[in-house]
Amino acid sequence: MILYPAGEEAMPSHSVKKTYGTVSAGRQKEMSGLEFVQGLADGTLPLNTIAQTLGYDVTEAETGRVVVTAEPRDIHLNPAGTVHGGLAATMLDSCMGLAIQSTLQKGVGSTTVEFKISFVRPITPDTGAIRAEGTVISRGRRVGSAEGRVTDGEGRLLVHGTTTCLIFET
Repeated sequence: MILYPAGEEAMPSHSVKKTYGTVSAGRQKEMSGLEFVQGLADGTLPLNTIAQTLGYDVTEAETGRVVVTAEPRDIHLNPAGTVHGGLAATMLDSCMGLAIQSTLQKGVGSTTVEFKISFVRPITPDTGAIRAEGTVISRGRRVGSAEGRVTDGEGRLLVHGTTTCLIFET
């Protein structure tokens, strides 16, 4: 496993120093989904490198619910001058997928099959910190569904979405 020290791009939401990399499949099999996701949130496990690239952080994790946060900056802008939709899409894919993962037992994994998002308000660097919260709607043996909301510091809805994840033995 390669770990990278937390850079300035990461959102400093904890006093814990975050690292970036991957967790081996063998190590993941030894943990429940909740243990894995809580490890991402508390910094005992590395966040994926796209979190470092986009500057987001997994900040809260409990069974069926995960929160991801970021601070939109100029590096996130699209040619029109607003934050590219890929930031919110990635945050929603992460928090919704991890919410489903948080419900899984040892030796069980999941992957996104599809997700849909709707943009309600524009996001700019002036928006300030944004928060994506994913919660499980339904979790069966083979398929899980979750919903997510991206809000600003005032609690205003910016983006919302849903996901369907395939659940499988690892």
